[in-house]
Amino acid sequence: MKQPNILFIMADQMAADSLPIYGHPIVKAPNLTALAENGVVFDSAYCNSPLCAPSRYVLMSGQLPSKIGAYDNSADLPADIPTFAHYLRVSGYKTALSGKMHFCGPDQLHGFEERLTTDIYPADYGWFPDWEDFSQRPTWYHNMSSVTQAGPCVRTNQLDFDDEVVFHAQRYLYNAVRGNDQRPFCLTVSMTHPHDPYATPKEYWDLYENEDIDLPQVRIAPEDQDPHSKRLQHVFAYQDQEITDQQIINARRAYYGAISYVDHQIGVLMKTLDETGLAENTIIVFSGDHGDMLGERDLWYKMSWFERSSRVPMIVHAPERFNPHRVSQSVSTMDLLPTFAALANDGKEPEYAMPIQGRSLLPHLRNTGGHDEVIGEYYGEGAIAPLFMIRRGDFKFVCSSPDPDQLFNLKEDPLELNNLASYPSHQSLLKEFQREASSRWDSSQLTRDVIQSQKRRRLVFNALTRGQITPWDHQPVFQASEMYMRNHIDLDDLESKSRFPKVE
Repeated sequence: MKQPNILFIMADQMAADSLPIYGHPIVKAPNLTALAENGVVFDSAYCNSPLCAPSRYVLMSGQLPSKIGAYDNSADLPADIPTFAHYLRVSGYKTALSGKMHFCGPDQLHGFEERLTTDIYPADYGWFPDWEDFSQRPTWYHNMSSVTQAGPCVRTNQLDFDDEVVFHAQRYLYNAVRGNDQRPFCLTVSMTHPHDPYATPKEYWDLYENEDIDLPQVRIAPEDQDPHSKRLQHVFAYQDQEITDQQIINARRAYYGAISYVDHQIGVLMKTLDETGLAENTIIVFSGDHGDMLGERDLWYKMSWFERSSRVPMIVHAPERFNPHRVSQSVSTMDLLPTFAALANDGKEPEYAMPIQGRSLLPHLRNTGGHDEVIGEYYGEGAIAPLFMIRRGDFKFVCSSPDPDQLFNLKEDPLELNNLASYPSHQSLLKEFQREASSRWDSSQLTRDVIQSQKRRRLVFNALTRGQITPWDHQPVFQASEMYMRNHIDLDDLESKSRFPKVE
C-alpha cells in the first residue's frame, strides 16, 4: 500500500465533553460525527500540558515539556528538536502548516516545508509568567471579559484568521492534484476556534436557544477551592466582578456556535478531499491542544488538570486501513509523532534521533491493545511550582510541592468531586503514585530551571523591544508573478494547468 496522505486538523481549546461524539446532547457537529462514525475514536485522550504553546510543542516533538523547555506560552522550541514534520520529510513527505502552532523564537518552520499563513499569536518572548512575582497580573493574562462580553458577532480577529487558514488549506489540496509533485503530503490545518473570546456569527449562534444551554454541573465556593484553582481565579481576575447565569449561558452558547463553525470548516475540507479524489488515500486525524473549563468548578479557560481542561477529542479516520471502533485506554497528543511516523512507513517507526517519550497509537488503531497511561507537566500561568499529572487505569493523580495531592477515581467520580488522597482506603495507592512522581521528577530543580528560563527570556524580550525591532512572526510569501494570468505563459496552457479535473 502506497504512503498515505495525512490531513491533521486541530481545533484550539475544544473540550471533548462539548462534542456530540462524547455525549453532548445539543452541540451540532455533523461532520465530526461522520468522521467518528467511520473512524477510531479515543474516549480518553489528553494533552500533556494544558496550555497552548507547551501542548503544541509536546505534540510536535513527542517529548514532555521538561525535556524541551516548553514551559509556557513564550517558550522557545529549540530548532534542533526533531518534530513530526522533520520525520515525515525524511520519509519522503511534503509538509505544510496552515494556521496556528504558536511557535516562539526565530525558527518558525520546525520541519514544515511551507507555512501558508502567519500565526494568530506573537512569536516573541513577551508572554512569560513570573513565578517570583505571582501577585502581579500582567495585562496579557486572560480576564473575564471573554465571558461578560460573550454573544453573537459579525466579525472577529479569530474569524479573519480561521477563514484564511481554511482557504489556504483548500488551495493546498487543489494544488496537490494540479501539480507535478508526486510526494505524499502531511498538511496540518490548525484553527483557533473555539478558543475564547466567546463570540460567534449569528448563523451559528442561532443554531442554539438560551433555554437549551446547560449551566455548569459543579459550582465551588471560593473558600472551598483547591490552592491551584484559587491561583487560576486570580490569574483571570474571576473575583473582580459578579458573573451571572445569563453571562455563562451566553459564553457557552457562543462556544457551542464556534464548535459548529469549526465543524463547518471541517466539512469544507472533507468535501475538498472528495472532489479532488484525495479522500481514499488520506488519513484524517482530528484533535485539540487542550480543553476549556467553561465555568465548571467556577473555572474558565484551561491551565488545570481537571478533565474539561486537559482532556481532548481525538479521531483517526482511515476506514480503508482501520475498522471503526472506540478506544477506552488513556492516550495523549504526545503519542501523535510516533503514530504519524509509523503511518508514513508502513507501520514501522524510524530510528529516532533522540528518545521519544510518546508511544505509537497503531496498536489502538488496529484494536490489538496498546498503552493506558498519560504523563503530564504544567509550568505556565497560575502555577508557582511544577504541577505533575499521572493518568493510569481509572485513576488520575496530581501533585505540586506547595499543594495537597489530588487523587481521583474517574470511573466512579467523573466530576472529580472526591479527592481520595485523604481517604484511609487509598493510602497505599497514593503512596505508589507519590513514589513514582518522586522518581520521575525533581521538582526543586525544575522550579529553578523554570525561573531561570523566565529570567533569560525577560532579559531577551526587553532587549529586543528597544531600538530597531526585528519581528520573528512568520511572514508568508506568495509568488504573485506565478499566480493567475501572466504574459510569460500562454493562456491555454495556464487555463489547462489550473483546471481540475483536466480537460483533454
